[in-house]
Amino acid sequence: MDPTNKELPTSARQRWERAVNPLLTAPTENLWRAHADSVNSSLLARWLPAAPCERLLKTDLFDEAMGNGLYPLMASRAQCIAAVDVAPSVLTAALSRHPGLLAVSADVRALPFAGGTFEVVISNSTLDHFDSHDDMRVALRGLHRVLCRGGRLLLTLDNLANPIVAMRNALPFRWLHRLALVPYPLGVSCRPRQLRRMLQQEGFEVMETAALLHCPRVLAVPMARRRQQAASPQARQRFLRGLLRWEFLAHLPTRFLTGYFIGISARKI
Repeated sequence: MDPTNKELPTSARQRWERAVNPLLTAPTENLWRAHADSVNSSLLARWLPAAPCERLLKTDLFDEAMGNGLYPLMASRAQCIAAVDVAPSVLTAALSRHPGLLAVSADVRALPFAGGTFEVVISNSTLDHFDSHDDMRVALRGLHRVLCRGGRLLLTLDNLANPIVAMRNALPFRWLHRLALVPYPLGVSCRPRQLRRMLQQEGFEVMETAALLHCPRVLAVPMARRRQQAASPQARQRFLRGLLRWEFLAHLPTRFLTGYFIGISARKI
């Protein structure tokens, strides 16, 4: 542990606890979460080292609190899985589902780990909830510090090159929340080129960039809720297969216009 770690202000912890706690008891989100987990796991399976590493860090536990998340994949590729989160209810829910996790209450901008601790860090849509790019840079410096030399950072963020994402993020959160379009606070994010440049400035070599989650969320999420409540297990599986077909857009030149997230595989220099 790093004795210089600074605690996240109580007000910020409370804000995130109020935002995510109701989601943990919302079974209507399960089908959409299963799709997101499948798409993220498919990309990360390609980017993670084939041989299991000794120590892996995940920068939040929301996915694992809501369901399987990325835990099955991480457990197959790491001997020890550590994770941080700022919301107590998320930590509790994730540990109840996945007791093998080493979960710590901490802010990713002030990680309580010694330098060079991890061979791999997975940051799955964590840094796009900060209020400024300065906060994002602070987090990237911390991730760089806790990685060993040559260690891998596998990162996803909201994709501002997608016009729908850019418009959503430009609107006031209170409007989006009132319309039930966004359940938790949004933050700053990047376009792919901007993110590559930021990573390079913080001491990373970018190995590969991808775009993921291409199905239109404004339609897919409500449809997933309805099928979760009413459809048979067979119908739900057919629906999931239909959502996955949208991922063919990840192979087209227009992928960054349709993908809701940027994915980047980077290496600590």
